[in-house]
Amino acid sequence: MTTPPLPPTGDWIRGITIRQPWATCILAGKSTENRPANWPWRGWVLIHAGKAKPEPALLRDPLVATAIRGRELHRGAVIGVARLTDCHPDQGPERCTSPWAQRDAHHLVLDDVRELPLPVPATGALSAWRPTPDLVALVLQQLPDLRP
Repeated sequence: MTTPPLPPTGDWIRGITIRQPWATCILAGKSTENRPANWPWRGWVLIHAGKAKPEPALLRDPLVATAIRGRELHRGAVIGVARLTDCHPDQGPERCTSPWAQRDAHHLVLDDVRELPLPVPATGALSAWRPTPDLVALVLQQLPDLRP
């Protein structure tokens, strides 16, 4: 049995660049990514670790330090994929119980997070971006069961 062909790259997957250490925290279980505005996109996203060096103070935060312990903080590469299932404005700690949720932000809810065995070097943008077919192909080599 053959696998059905994937739809055009831009129709089922996007990229999201996330600064370190937050990108690695997502791989370790951080399910809420904070953004200043609503994101209408829903579906699979490539988790792209930005190139900026993380601030040392962030690495000492107990929540972050626990999440990244023993992990390498790759930069300038796709390090995983996740399914973006929701985006909602901050509704207070009684409605959004994630310890990662920031006040006065929009919370991107990420499910089905999958870490790539090997980071794939790439350039991204802080807003949702369309990955090239070549980049998607490199990711799918490592996650062949990933489908829209």
